[in-house]
Formats: sequence, structure tokens, C-alpha cells
Amino acid sequence: MTAAGALFHEVSAETHTEAVPCSHLSLELGHLYMEDFAEGPERLRRHFAAVRPWAEAARAFVAGLPMGKQPRISTCFLVDDYFSRLSTPAELVPSLLDAADSAGLSIDYLARESGCAVTDPSRPDQAELAESVLKRLVESPQPGSSGFRPPVSLTGWLTNGRRAPDRRTSAALETTGVWQPPSETEARGHSVFMDVELWYEREQSRVWSCAFLAAVWQLARLGLLRDDGRSVLTPAQWNKDAFPDDWAALPPLVRLNPSAAPFCAYYTCSVLPTRFLPVEHAVRTILEQTHVDPAAVRQIAERSEGEGLTVPSGVVERTSYVFPPGLT
Repeated sequence: MTAAGALFHEVSAETHTEAVPCSHLSLELGHLYMEDFAEGPERLRRHFAAVRPWAEAARAFVAGLPMGKQPRISTCFLVDDYFSRLSTPAELVPSLLDAADSAGLSIDYLARESGCAVTDPSRPDQAELAESVLKRLVESPQPGSSGFRPPVSLTGWLTNGRRAPDRRTSAALETTGVWQPPSETEARGHSVFMDVELWYEREQSRVWSCAFLAAVWQLARLGLLRDDGRSVLTPAQWNKDAFPDDWAALPPLVRLNPSAAPFCAYYTCSVLPTRFLPVEHAVRTILEQTHVDPAAVRQIAERSEGEGLTVPSGVVERTSYVFPPGLT
């Protein structure tokens, strides 16, 4: 509504997007399942011994960027308490920290995978992270698509291209009369087709896939998640000498190092076992079709430019991985 050249609007309609501090790099030192922890301390020590040289390489890369100041690097570790809970934080976390320390590594932030799925108990008014990211998915339309297949919000499946038809169409719609292969939307020469399960229903409740929760985890580390403008998965200070006997009593994300650089970062690098390679391929498929908060993207761009650093606008371009040989 305008009058005499003035623009009027409802102040209540404006949403303030909370800014978050950023490191230059968020370095993930691993993501293990409960079965891995069940193998004992030696299993953890082997993991971090294999991670250390690659973590040092990632640090060296950031140190070489023309920032003109000491690079800010924070480390993190994601514990799977969503798919199984074979142990308690009091039993598991101290051995995890000891194993990292024995390899000369320090974990600044510890996260629970369930925190990427359900509501933070300390913030019951906050939307579930996984559900909020699901609503931001924008499926790439396929050439010649008839719209027969239901959307991802109903099927729980997301693809990076056109699926092969599983049945012959009617004669009026049939164009070739032969089977057609799947195809990647933006294939370079040859297609690498990906069909990703995001969730499934079990006993009238939704179970999120590892790939989808890992995508939520990446978005959180990149500082791109908001709930009605408010930051989410914010770290809680924690005394690393005492952990509870119940996972629900541990915040979704805790800061173990009081002097750690910020949790969110311009770039992420994850040093993971080789078995996570297909999972992270799926993660990239998800991220490529996620519409992130434009205000959060703008804040990252303005903050990084103020430091003389150009950060890509695309989410996928800000993520990187290392899958060391022998790390399984």
C-alpha cells in the first residue's frame, strides 16, 4: 500500500534473522555408530590415529588462505544416539575423548544425532529440525514429467534425475516402445543416478534416514538453519568431566572446549570412514535441492566478505570430505 510515494507495511510481518558467529572451517573428526563404540577403546584409538594426518592436512589448507589473521577452526564429532543406544553418555563419552586425546586431537563440540531429528527439550517451542528441512526441499522438475509420482513429502524419496518407468504406459503415451533408463538431471557425459530414502513410517511414527539427518547436520554446521528467524542447534556449555546416564539429559550440541572457535563455519570438512561415502553422496543430492534461508545466506556472504574471503553461495560447494584408506 502506497500513499504520496511512501511504502507502508506491517511491522509484525517482518522476521528478524538471527546472525551466528562463524569459524573458517568446521572439521568433523568422525561419526560412529553405537556398534563401533561397543568394540571398545582400542577401536576408538584406531579411528583417531587414522583421522589425525588428514585432520592436520585440512588445517594446513585453511592456514594457507589469504585471510591475514589466524584461521578459526573448530572440531566436532557426531554420536549416533538416534538409531540405537547401546551405552550411556557417562560410559561412552569419556572413552571417546580419551581416544581422541591419545591421537593428539581435541573435540570442541559433541553432537547427538537425535538432535538433528527431534525437538530440543530445552526449547519445546522450536520446530523439529528434520521436519523443517523437509519442508524446504524443492524437487527438480523432470523434462516430460507427467506429475504422476507423488511429491517427496508423501513418498519419502528424493532423486537427482528421472527414474526409469517401472511399467509400460498406455499406447497413446508410449513414445519409444522400449525400456528407458534413469537419467541424472545435470549429467556430465554419463548419468550417475541417485534415489535417496529420506524417511519411512514405523508404528505410526517417522524414522529419518542417516543420509537425511547428515544433511541436516551439514546445514547446521554451515550456519544456515533457522526457526522463525532464530538460530538452532546452538551449543550449550558443558563440563567434560561429568556426563549423564541418559542421552536425553545431554543437550543436542555441547561445547566441550570453552575457548573453542564458533561451531558454525564458512566451510565444512568431514573425515569419515569409507562406508559413509554413499551416504554423503546422498547428502549432496539432498543439499542440492534444499532451499536455505536467503537471509542466512546473505549474512554469511556479508560476514565473509568483511574478512576478505569469498564464500560460494551454493551449499554443496562449501562442504568437503576425506575418506582415508583403512578407515572403515
